[in-house]
Amino acid sequence: MGKKVLLVGLGMQGRAALHDLVNCVDISHIIVADNRPDLQIDPSRYSSDRVSVRRLDAADEASLFSLMRDADIVVEALPGTFALPLGRLAADCGVNLVSSMFYLDPAEREAGKIQSIRKQILEIDRKAIKKGITILSEFGLDPGLDLVIGAKALRELDEVREFHTYGAGLPGPEARLNPLQYKFSWSAVGVMKSYRRPARIISRGRAVDIEAAKVFETGNCHRLEVEEIGVPLECFPNGDSVRYAELFGIRDSVQEMGRYTGRLPGHCAFWDIMVKSGFLDERPVRVGDESVSPLKFTASLLASQKQFAYADDEEDMTFLRVDARGIRRGKKIRVIYQMIDRRDFETGLTSMQRTVGFTMSLAARLILEGKLKPGFLTPLDVPYDHVIPALERHNIRVQRREIPWE
Repeated sequence: MGKKVLLVGLGMQGRAALHDLVNCVDISHIIVADNRPDLQIDPSRYSSDRVSVRRLDAADEASLFSLMRDADIVVEALPGTFALPLGRLAADCGVNLVSSMFYLDPAEREAGKIQSIRKQILEIDRKAIKKGITILSEFGLDPGLDLVIGAKALRELDEVREFHTYGAGLPGPEARLNPLQYKFSWSAVGVMKSYRRPARIISRGRAVDIEAAKVFETGNCHRLEVEEIGVPLECFPNGDSVRYAELFGIRDSVQEMGRYTGRLPGHCAFWDIMVKSGFLDERPVRVGDESVSPLKFTASLLASQKQFAYADDEEDMTFLRVDARGIRRGKKIRVIYQMIDRRDFETGLTSMQRTVGFTMSLAARLILEGKLKPGFLTPLDVPYDHVIPALERHNIRVQRREIPWE
């Protein structure tokens, strides 16, 4: 008997996940749940006996629980605020789940809240193990593929001295003709929030905290030459490298480490001004008789303009690089894994949709096939050989090279 999938969220990444899941012969039916006004499935592409839709508010836990009970796995493709609640609900219900989102927001700095979320994650893990289900988080592009590939690269070294990872979503050459040279391939609010969070890197073996307001400063950004893209990328720190150094088990040896986001030249200077001018603050300000969040206003303003959205004939690309440097059998070497993916005009799916949505759908298949252990998992628990070769059927390819480390 085929498996049943509950896909919660039919946004950009959810549509890509659906496109892939419907072609899986082991899946008999997919229920798509969302509350968007335009919720519908193209009958010429998806037959009603394979795919059905349910209008549902993700905050309605009772209705969600009812749908979850009949599913073999939940693919959660919602904004980040829903990730932890749905993970808890899946654990209570005893159903597998995969999400591309963080359960613990990297921007969170309140110690009490961090401790509370970690306790909730431990409880999710306990319930999942007891019920024999898998709850997989952070399994998209970045985080997700970067961590799977990173773990692979690190295993090739006897001792790790430096470790740098890069992720980027970029417009193709013909799609850069707007003032920002950038277009949104995922939630504008999500992008703005990621621009307004602090970061941590490791320098000379020590943890260095970078305030949110200083992430885009010249001293914290650097340029990365990428021949295949044609222009250098401006890279700014993103996330907590210290946490990942501990998860990777390299904290005692690594001397330099950073997780970075890449953008086209000029991006950092512009957003440094915007951040320091308060445009990405979340605390509401009075505008006449209304209270408005500057961040939400900025995101809404940009997202409402066609010039910052991809047209059907415009290309986007995703870039991922993992750069590990250290010692192997007494020699200093550098191992580099790199992925550059572009929009598929045949399906119409953007590269960001492909690399996030297809990664989630692949994880769902791995879980349904029993290839991942029960419990609360992260990408570090997913073997490279289960992931990268499988994505090649979508022409998502990762290249590896090894050179001496000078």
